[in-house]
Amino acid sequence: MHDDRNLVEGRLKRVLDERIRPAVYPESVPLDVAVWHAPGEPVPVAEGLAGAPEPIEVGARWGAPWGTSWFRVTGTVPQAWAGRTVEALLDLGFDENMPGFQCEGLVYRPDGTPVKGLNPRNQWVRIGEPVEGGEEVRLHVEAASNPVILDYHPFLPTQLGDKETAGSEPQYTLTRMDLAVFDETVWQLVLDLEVLGELMAELPVESARRWEILRAVEKALDAVDLQDVGGTAAQARARLETVLSEPAVPSAHRISAVGHAHIDSAWLWPLRETVRKVARTTANMTALIEDEPEFVFAMSQAQQWAWVKEYRPEVWARVKKAVADGRFVPAGGMWVESDTNMPGSEAMARQFVYGKRFFLDEFGIENDEAWLPDTFGFAAGLPQIIKAAGSKWLLTQKISWSQTNKFPHHTFQWEGIDGTRIFTHFPPVDTYNCSMKGSELAHAASNFKDKGVARHSLAPTGWGDGGGGTTREMVAKAARLGNLEGSATVEWETPGEFFAKAEAEYPNAPVWMGELYLELHRATLTSQAKTKQGNRRSEHLLREAELWAATAAVRTGFPYPYEELDRIWKTVLLHQFHDILPGSSIAWVHREARATYDRLAAELNAIIDAAQHALAGEGMTEFVFNSAPHSRDGVPAGGARTPEPTGETALAPRLAGGYTLDNGLLRVEIDATGLVVSAYDIEADRETVASGHAANLLQLHPDFPNMWDAWDVDEFYRNTVTDLTDVDEITAGEDGESLRIVRSFGGSRVTQVLSLPPGERKLVIDTEVDWHETEKFLKLAFPLDVHAERYASETQFGHFHRPTHTNTSWEAAKFEACNHRFVHVAEPDWGVAIVNDSTYGHDVTRTVRTDGDRGTTTTVRVSLLRAPRFPDPETDQGVHRFRHALVPGAGIGDAVREGWRINLPERRVTGARDVAPLVSVDRDAVVVSAVKLADDGSGDVVVRFHEAHGGRARATLTAGFAFTSVTVTDLLERPLAEALAPQLDGARIAVRLRPFELVTLRFVRA
Repeated sequence: MHDDRNLVEGRLKRVLDERIRPAVYPESVPLDVAVWHAPGEPVPVAEGLAGAPEPIEVGARWGAPWGTSWFRVTGTVPQAWAGRTVEALLDLGFDENMPGFQCEGLVYRPDGTPVKGLNPRNQWVRIGEPVEGGEEVRLHVEAASNPVILDYHPFLPTQLGDKETAGSEPQYTLTRMDLAVFDETVWQLVLDLEVLGELMAELPVESARRWEILRAVEKALDAVDLQDVGGTAAQARARLETVLSEPAVPSAHRISAVGHAHIDSAWLWPLRETVRKVARTTANMTALIEDEPEFVFAMSQAQQWAWVKEYRPEVWARVKKAVADGRFVPAGGMWVESDTNMPGSEAMARQFVYGKRFFLDEFGIENDEAWLPDTFGFAAGLPQIIKAAGSKWLLTQKISWSQTNKFPHHTFQWEGIDGTRIFTHFPPVDTYNCSMKGSELAHAASNFKDKGVARHSLAPTGWGDGGGGTTREMVAKAARLGNLEGSATVEWETPGEFFAKAEAEYPNAPVWMGELYLELHRATLTSQAKTKQGNRRSEHLLREAELWAATAAVRTGFPYPYEELDRIWKTVLLHQFHDILPGSSIAWVHREARATYDRLAAELNAIIDAAQHALAGEGMTEFVFNSAPHSRDGVPAGGARTPEPTGETALAPRLAGGYTLDNGLLRVEIDATGLVVSAYDIEADRETVASGHAANLLQLHPDFPNMWDAWDVDEFYRNTVTDLTDVDEITAGEDGESLRIVRSFGGSRVTQVLSLPPGERKLVIDTEVDWHETEKFLKLAFPLDVHAERYASETQFGHFHRPTHTNTSWEAAKFEACNHRFVHVAEPDWGVAIVNDSTYGHDVTRTVRTDGDRGTTTTVRVSLLRAPRFPDPETDQGVHRFRHALVPGAGIGDAVREGWRINLPERRVTGARDVAPLVSVDRDAVVVSAVKLADDGSGDVVVRFHEAHGGRARATLTAGFAFTSVTVTDLLERPLAEALAPQLDGARIAVRLRPFELVTLRFVRA
């Protein structure tokens, strides 16, 4: 037989595009349209319905950037259509390639009842099935004219990302507003042909199945009368029945389809728009659930559920019914799909606490899975947190985006820093926006790394990023693909059903230990510095507020601010969403985030101040409150005492130019250009700075990645560097114990203050940058005289080691990595820590010196600032302040302690009495991360702690209050049945911890 594949396939494409698809709606009449443009921000539904619309014609421009327009569409169903299915086709100016990224709408009936959402892939509204003819149609559309930020030429700078700069030019052209007859038989034929055509294209040319499909498609096309598609569609479908009914082979890959709409809580749209995106999507999905009995939809992010409950109660009622029916499934058990690299220990824990508790309170549903399809890598401390929250599975597909190395598994056990293992799945379909295309399913089957030992994978199915969700076309395709020869099989299942099957079939899944590093989007550790600072400071202010409010509540009856703390925590957790904290959202989002963090800081400082004054009482004696988990200058952790004298620091001119700082523990030499040329550990008789190098070196790189400006830094940025050694001035500080250094470069200015606190072995570096660069990357370098094959950086509830070498492509790809409060490099008997108050990105490299002592230089560079122009063209412009400290002679315990201290500076309060800690621990290795009252309002005291040094620890925890019982709990403060009862000796509790082990205790007060 002659090879006529191209001929038949070309015929299929043209006939589908030009004849069959247009025949789905064979007849139409125009609707009358009027529009009212809401002034300013979106208005309540009642106000939108009551607006005074004016006529508008199809073809007219509408919609200022970020505006809201209320369309009223009216018409009459023609009598001739009686007995037929009729739909309204409402095209606001859609581009079908941009679902979620442009204008959208939510359709209402005149009484304000929501019908469904409109988006580029979902433009229809069912009017009647069948109609009688003569029905009056009246619909209202709340249309959002969200501008296109990520266009066909992506990553171009634009002012559209903030309503304050976006202007008022209409963004869209009203394209179609019609009533139309819907021919379901033709629609079904379209899907038959799409499924078979897409499957055929994925089969080997030599496959008999491919030729069977080709011949069947050819016969179906022969049956179609191109001048009467509707009249011949059923005949064409009949010719496809046999080829569509052939079952899949027994070894076929098995796909669990989960209805899905990944909705970024903010990204290329502000938070307020996400509230509406969620309403549109949930309205669509509840409607689809009613129409499709097999369909199951899962939605993560408790915050988004809470928005529906608060802002769209009429949609919420439909959601609750669908949840009760088991068809609309709460997923993930987190407040938002957060970043997991940068959130601190407690914040990461609270993501699960608030997320799981919402679903438990609202629906009585316990999530077993963490659902993070789009998060930019996963910290090594996360498995223990997932388990401590009562969950056991993790799903993500983002690691498939890695540019350098292909991850070896799709289903595996992920082991964290403490040894906890979480059963993890990466969907091999490699998208969270699966649309049931044949190419997607074929890729899932061929790409699956665990063939031969496992057979199941999951496909999150539906349009996402900006929402939209699953369409009726996807559901119809899934029905045809349920058991079809040549394809993977497809079945609608909940995430829990999938994971149960996957875990059962793969009991000895391979293990991956350590972080799940995304070899992409590394610059998200640095972009939008003020957002990151706001997060870090909010986390520590929350620790302080809980600690002192709980202490004051127990000691003085101070009213514990449950509601305030609950609200603030939820706000902080929301802003840890994986496009807010990483700095990859539009300008509007980060402008609002900065204002939000300022407001939260004022509220938290007020709580802290009130609690501390309640504890200290009325008086004029000055007391130092120590919020850190280690004692400081005689003040116990979590307590307050009068300050003790701390010694002196000497500042003297240096013979070679510059100055010397000396406090008897550390002698630091700063040359005439303001660089640290020596940091000498006097007790250890050891130099910190590598010979021939200088620390506190600011370095400037060009920074123009190939794609994803705010997200990416590409390795070639290192090829060009400018050392900022020119100095405008270097002067002694007014206190006589510090040094002020000023530099200018480009359009920017840096002012640094170097100080050596008395009695402490650390050099504190306060850096103020007035930043006005474009597409540049600013680093702060510390070349250290340390021979180290690996280094430690803090993560949640511990630290994680990374190599300093680049032996393999896996190590080389980690050229920018995340730390929390410290980075630590060490030889067996001596090390150096670099601690920070608000930065996350860093790099560590090693070289061998070719002259002098030929020693090893390990260089730690802190990432300070970037200046990408997309999606925020003014990223990080303005004044920024950072604090770092160089800590020579530091062991890992010193790094932990100093990291806490730099983030929790002492507070001084006048009063009448010392404050004893509410809880104390006698070993520095055991770090108390939270002291609070129980969330249920019972007044119980909750204490969370972990082993922080990476070894086993025995300690005694002492409660500074009377209690009747103490229980080991999970993160949600529920008793752990498998936990051993704490060993008590009066108020003392014996603690034995494995490396990095996390424990939560709940005390019932006497």
